[in-house]
Parts: sequence; C-alpha cells; structure tokens
Amino acid sequence: MPFFTACVAEDIESIRVDKYIASLPNAVNRSRLKSGVTRILVNAKPAKLSSKVRAGDIIDVEWEEDIPDDIQPQNIPLKIIYEDDNVTVVDKEQGMVTHPAAGNWNNTLVNALLYHWGKTSIEPVNQGAISDILASRRPGIVHRLDKDTSGVIIAARNRASEEWLQKQFQNRRVKKEYIAIVYGRPPASCGSIKTQIFRDPRNRKLFKADTESQAGKFAHTDYRCIACYGPFSLMRLRLKTGRTHQIRVHMKYLGCPILGDPLYGRREKNGIFPEATLMLHARLLSLRLPGTDIFTDFKAPVPIRFKSVLRVLHQKYEKCVLK
Repeated sequence: MPFFTACVAEDIESIRVDKYIASLPNAVNRSRLKSGVTRILVNAKPAKLSSKVRAGDIIDVEWEEDIPDDIQPQNIPLKIIYEDDNVTVVDKEQGMVTHPAAGNWNNTLVNALLYHWGKTSIEPVNQGAISDILASRRPGIVHRLDKDTSGVIIAARNRASEEWLQKQFQNRRVKKEYIAIVYGRPPASCGSIKTQIFRDPRNRKLFKADTESQAGKFAHTDYRCIACYGPFSLMRLRLKTGRTHQIRVHMKYLGCPILGDPLYGRREKNGIFPEATLMLHARLLSLRLPGTDIFTDFKAPVPIRFKSVLRVLHQKYEKCVLK
C-alpha cells in the first residue's frame, strides 16, 4: 500500500491537507486521494483531507491506487465450513487475499464469494465518507486474515448480518484462536503479551511492538506452548485485540518469530525448512450467529503444510513439553 510523507513548507500559513499535497511535484491529485485514501496523520495524529496544516507540520498519507471500476465475481473454489442465509464460513487457503486492495484487485475471497453467492459485479462507491468508500470494496467482510495466513474466516451475506457481526468484533466478543510453528522457545509454557503496536518508522510496511511507547494501538495476545521440538515450538495463540500483523509482531517480540514469515521471521537458507511458507493458521472462530444468543465454534482443519513440518520435527527431535 503506497505511503506519502511531506513536511509543510515554511511559507505556508494555513492550507487544507488535500490542497497542499496536490500542490507538490509528482504528488497524488485530490480526486485520487479522496477515492483511495485509507489513513491520514498530521504530526502523528489522525486527521482528515479537510484538516488545516501549517508550516512545519508532518503529513503522512496512506492510500490505495489503481482502483477498478467494479468488483467482479470469480469462479474460485472455496472450502466452506458452514453456511446459512446470513453467513458463509470459509477455510481460507494460504495465498488468498481477503478483499480487493492495491496490487490485489482480483482472485480475492470477496471475488470468490460474489460468485459463490450468485451475485453480479459490484460498483464501488467513489464519493462520500472514506469509511463508505472502503466498505463498498469489501462487501460482507467483517474481519480479515493476512494473505499468507490460512484458516477460518466468516463473511456476512446481507447488511443486517454484517452489522450484527461487526458489533461483536468491535466489542471484542469474538474468540479467535490460531496455531503457529515458531523458532525458539517461549519464556514460559503460557503467558500474555501486552504491548503497543505501531508502524516501523524505518519501514512503513512493517509494524513494531513496544511496552514503553505511547504510539500506535494497544495489542493483547495470549499464548500457550503446546510442545517444543529442538529449536522449534508449536504454539496456540488467542487474540484479545485485532491489530494488523499482531501475532506475527508479538511472536517476534517474544523472541519466537514464526517459521516461514517473510517479514518478521528468520532467513533460513541452509536450515531444515528453507522452503517453508508462513506457519500461521486460524484454527478456531467462536461467535454468536445473527439472531442467536449462544456461541458457535467453527474450526478449520490443520493444513497439510503444518502436518509436513511437524512430521519432520517428530522424526528429528524429541518432543518436550514446557512446565
């Protein structure tokens, strides 16, 4: 996702954010900003395109570009875990993007769901509030999984169900459990990781975790080590908050980066698993379905890539359970 950073020139007394950006050489014009912007910060604080800036202010803009005219249904096979008139629960394959975004406008879960539901193409909104513009590009999506994370994800089939599910995620009334194979051993058999998570100032595509910083957002992950195999561990992880890259960042923070993680993991050219992809899988999702008062559990089977790695670990190392 593109980023743009600018420092307001000394001769500027007061000007709107969008007007100032549009006035810069090779900058994004106002119409593209309005249709594609996802976040604006002025001096590290959230702002709007209409916000006023002055000399010396630092503007950070994140946006999506090359937005298509519509979102097309595509005949992509899906592993359906559960389905009714209100929701569809899918075991998402590793490598599938959840919804259309910059660089991935096709072959996403949204494209596949539109075809599965028998819907026609959707023309995204290009005018109005940013939240409405973004929502139009991800119909039915109430939460997401990273492209390289596999596992259970739920989508709403109508607006009422979407609002019902969104409230549960917003109020943290949803249980999300993952499994991961990581390098190293955690400091204890179980524990909690509570930090702030914020963008890495040196690489805006990455995030960092810190207990001292006031920047970013609070993130909470509970972990339990299921077993250790030599220099590797099998972990069960429960999300208490839902931040971008949260588990991946927290595992690195713990000193146990996830095997096969291209962003936060270790490079292993001559190791046991040089071809390993991200060993992170959304194993369980528990929530109340629309119109119900009881929690329903949905589980995604352990994927083949996990079984293959665990088979090698069982053969090469003795299983150890931390106390």
